Amino acid sequence: MFSSTELAIKYLNYAWRASGRRGHGIHSPFVYEFVSEVLNDSRFFYPYAEIEKLRTTLERDLRMPESEDFGAGSSLKNISGKTVADVARRALSTQKFGRLLFRIVNHYQPVNLMELGTSLGISTAYMASANPACSLVSLEGSKSIAQIAAENFKKLGLKNIWQVVGNFDDTLKNLIKQSPPLDLVFLDGNHRKEPVLNYFHQFLEKRSVSSMFIFHDIHWSREMEAAWRMIRDHPEVMVSIDLFSAGFIFFRENFRVKQHFIIRF
Repeated sequence: MFSSTELAIKYLNYAWRASGRRGHGIHSPFVYEFVSEVLNDSRFFYPYAEIEKLRTTLERDLRMPESEDFGAGSSLKNISGKTVADVARRALSTQKFGRLLFRIVNHYQPVNLMELGTSLGISTAYMASANPACSLVSLEGSKSIAQIAAENFKKLGLKNIWQVVGNFDDTLKNLIKQSPPLDLVFLDGNHRKEPVLNYFHQFLEKRSVSSMFIFHDIHWSREMEAAWRMIRDHPEVMVSIDLFSAGFIFFRENFRVKQHFIIRF
């Protein structure tokens, strides 16, 4: 992981290179729509309040989850001696990013979604609540963390989430075989180059021309940056968007020329 100073320098470089959020200078109609109708959508949707109320509760939760060896199946390296509150403050997506995930699902209405790295379920809840008709399969390596996430989904009344617990290397392959084409994939469960690339190539088997893949923390470390460069340069990827906190890739056949966008978020 980069140090806080390194991350600050990288963010300044990103901000200097990024296109503004008004969409000026973006000639791709699809990307312009993404910026103007999704990224800049300032509406307040009713699930926001309940999900953030739940986040506040988790940040005060002093339960201590069982210590486990997660292997490659969780975004959490080790929770030994840590409370749920510690996990909530350190490992959950921000409110800003969670709301973006909601707007993405609300706007594009994907039906089949898969997430690697449930954690306590905040990002999962944002996506699932944006389209009650969708089916969201969420993978988590920690049994104790997954149980708390399941409690959270029940509190929020979400019934369209299917949890799979275990090391990704043990669970993902069979899930991919059984899965229909995936409209949206969100990867937030591993921050090492080789596993991320491995998962990406597995998901390619289930991508469609309208699929969107989202990679969280693409500037988290040198390994993640290297993985992101290889993913965006893959011949089947036609458009990529770098928001610093996450990278987005698209495969649409109407994109005749590969394009990469850096957009301020």
